[in-house]
Amino acid sequence: MASLTLNSQPLEIRLPDDTPLLWALRDAANLTGTKYGCGTGECGACTVIVDGQAMPSCTLSLGEAEGRSVTTIEGLSPDRSHPVQQAFVAEQAIQCGFCTPGLIMAAAALLAHNSDPSEADIAAALPHVCRCGVQPRLVRAVQRAGHILRGQEHAAPLPAPTTATTPGF
Repeated sequence: MASLTLNSQPLEIRLPDDTPLLWALRDAANLTGTKYGCGTGECGACTVIVDGQAMPSCTLSLGEAEGRSVTTIEGLSPDRSHPVQQAFVAEQAIQCGFCTPGLIMAAAALLAHNSDPSEADIAAALPHVCRCGVQPRLVRAVQRAGHILRGQEHAAPLPAPTTATTPGF
């Protein structure tokens, strides 16, 4: 049995310690926003925030999550008002939606530590696999969310990122 803080609430999960956190979230906590993609931590669909850091929940065991604070997409903002969620909608950075929760969680973790990331910072923090081609809009969404978090208003959309400085996008 593992004890952790999940979305700001203490929780005990009665599963073996070697259970991937992803399955504990989905099966025991009934939080299905975190998605299974590759099972190796490469695609990013299962990204959650653990003690302030974006982490793949498919490779983190429940035992490794013991005593830690975990935030899922459901806990980021129950009413979807988090600046990253709002910016993803405003910039139309959502296509099929499968990898969106992981992207949003990674972006939120990045912006919590750096509210003015460069395109290179964004590319490094969000190396997710998204086959829908939202990468340029994704960069704009993260930049817009940073503007919101810094209290800056902008009437016009942010300029499109250059492809030369966005490796992996």
